[in-house]
Amino acid sequence: MAQKTTPLFNTFSRAPLRFERGEGPWLFTEAGDKYLDFAGGVAVTSCGHSHPHLVEALKSQAEKVWHLSNLYEIPGQERLAQRLADATFAEKVFFTNSGAEALECAIKTARRYHYSKGHPEKFHIITFEGAFHGRTIATIAAGGQEKYMEGFGPKAPGFDQVPFGDMEALKAAITDATAALLIEPIQGEGGIRVVDKEFLRELRALCDERGLLLILDEVQSGVGRTGKFFAHEWAGITPDIMAIAKGIGGGFPFGACLATEEAASGMVAGVHGTTYGGNPLAMAVGNAVLDLVLADNFLQNVRDVALVFRQGLAALKDRYPDVVSDVRGDGLMLGIKAAIPSSELLLAMRAEHILGVPAGDNVIRLLPPLTITAEDAREGLKRIEQAAEALSVKAAHSAAQA
Repeated sequence: MAQKTTPLFNTFSRAPLRFERGEGPWLFTEAGDKYLDFAGGVAVTSCGHSHPHLVEALKSQAEKVWHLSNLYEIPGQERLAQRLADATFAEKVFFTNSGAEALECAIKTARRYHYSKGHPEKFHIITFEGAFHGRTIATIAAGGQEKYMEGFGPKAPGFDQVPFGDMEALKAAITDATAALLIEPIQGEGGIRVVDKEFLRELRALCDERGLLLILDEVQSGVGRTGKFFAHEWAGITPDIMAIAKGIGGGFPFGACLATEEAASGMVAGVHGTTYGGNPLAMAVGNAVLDLVLADNFLQNVRDVALVFRQGLAALKDRYPDVVSDVRGDGLMLGIKAAIPSSELLLAMRAEHILGVPAGDNVIRLLPPLTITAEDAREGLKRIEQAAEALSVKAAHSAAQA
């Protein structure tokens, strides 16, 4: 059979599923099949599909004005920025269209800070092996993974990488040209690898000692995903600059770069910009997301459901060690490290009508809506168990045939 042609770039290996609508944690195909969505658009649909509060916010704004550009004041920006500042370490916010753009802004903010202080030589940023910070030329250089840089010319200068969790290697890598450290509190694409809380505290102390800026990439781990508003709160630290996206839009594409007033002091009029960033539609949705996430008991519910989920996955690991070798993560940012090729587990889960997301280190990410109930979590666990059982039986049969 001839391969189907498409006018789209061939950069994605898409699953043969076509969804036409969603409701809460569920997606429905054109054929009427129902799937439990624990992929969440890669941690994006933080409030589930078609949440009525988000839908109403978007529809209401769409009937007023869609786009203005930052030539004018946008009240929704002021409100959302103030709410983010009130709930975090930040005093300044720059709105973007994506997580990668938020990271670009974070990188520029750090470099511009040192430039404005009379140190243009301080532009290097230290990152960690296994990181993923986006797909732009600068952010693939920051991530440092060869598979993402291959074929795109020379690596953008100014990024130095050290082994994950290696404090001695980090200290040795700091030079007079170092401006900042950049890290994800939990590596998502890298395989749901959680950075030790004490290590984060040591990073904060090291930055203070050496006059460096601490940049956190909370694009995937932020906005309630771990049961705190942001994952770094579990370590009791604050960054100087932070990039966010994904969950803050609940499915509408936008991000933001947050910073202290001091860290953002070099970002003066004319040095950075965006056409679509902070548009009225995105701001309406972002404010609606915060209405939910910052409401009383929302984050406690995330923590409660996450405990049910984590305990259930640990039980699966005990029962099916030939399929599940490890369970990782915090809150509702969880990963199953497979004992078999993770692609096989993903396909088996899909056969049970539950969706996950592949990641590095042979891991399947589970990133359900933060609005799921304990009942939803148990339904997901049941389907994952059915997938694990099918794979275990298949492996046993193959062994018997050998």
